Amino acid sequence: MQPIPYLITPIRAGFVQRARAAGLDDLNQPVERHIAEGGEPCRDALRRARPGEALLLASYCPFEQAGPYREYGPVFLLADPSDDAEPVQGLDRLPLAGEHPYLSPSFLLRAYSAAERILEGAVVAAAEAEAHLQSLLSRAEVAFVLARFTGHGCYACRIERA
Repeated sequence: MQPIPYLITPIRAGFVQRARAAGLDDLNQPVERHIAEGGEPCRDALRRARPGEALLLASYCPFEQAGPYREYGPVFLLADPSDDAEPVQGLDRLPLAGEHPYLSPSFLLRAYSAAERILEGAVVAAAEAEAHLQSLLSRAEVAFVLARFTGHGCYACRIERA
């Protein structure tokens, strides 16, 4: 069976622009400014922060529709645009490689319907992630998949069929 092509997208570009320019998050709260210790997951760049980088911490909602599954959660993003982060739209593989991979050794893959209802969720090891993702994307009722960090349950990225 041929692998299903997919695209991975970070947080919405409009959210990043508003957080940086107006200093407001998805709940209209002021963003917090931090200096990276190193290793913080930068949702705009899909990479880990380097020590000393300026970061923003803000509340983000990865959903568009109102409903019981709509949620907000904390995300780090780079305070300023970075050459290696802009743009990071349309990755075609899970960000698992490198010295400091973006995704953890295990993480949550959660499948959603077009109505943004949870269909399935599973904690997967990095080695099994691609196969599990392919299984989710093969189901017609799955509109998109969100990856989340297992430790805190925070949003990592969105995955959709290409």
